[in-house]
Order: sequence, then structure tokens, then C-alpha cells
Amino acid sequence: MQATSYTYDPETRCGSVLLDDGTPVPFDAAAFDAGGLLLLRVGQRVRIEVDESTKTGGQPRITLVTLQTL
Repeated sequence: MQATSYTYDPETRCGSVLLDDGTPVPFDAAAFDAGGLLLLRVGQRVRIEVDESTKTGGQPRITLVTLQTL
């Protein structure tokens, strides 16, 4: 699934992405670390993987954030 980075805190390695429909979805440090990224800038296009079976507050839990490449 694709999204756009919306917020990112380099100290906690947590943030959020915007899905293509504009829905913000948070991610934790574990999802950021799983993608192997060192930094994430707001507005970057990213690829995310979600675990629909473990929803948090009605939202899917992001398990991986990595850069979208063509």
C-alpha cells in the first residue's frame, strides 16, 4: 500500500502517514525500523505494510514503512 509521510519525530522514530484518501494513520518506531530507513521527510511517498488483524482505534496497524521506488 502507498501513502505520503505526514509527520515524523527523529527522536522517537514515530510519526504518521496520509493514505491516498486523506486518512492519517500513525506508525511506531518498530514499523520505521523494519523499513531500514534512517530519516523520513514530510511529503515523501512511502510504501507501507499493514496488519488489518490488529487494529488500533479502528485503524490498521502499520508494520513497515519504507520509501516508494519505481
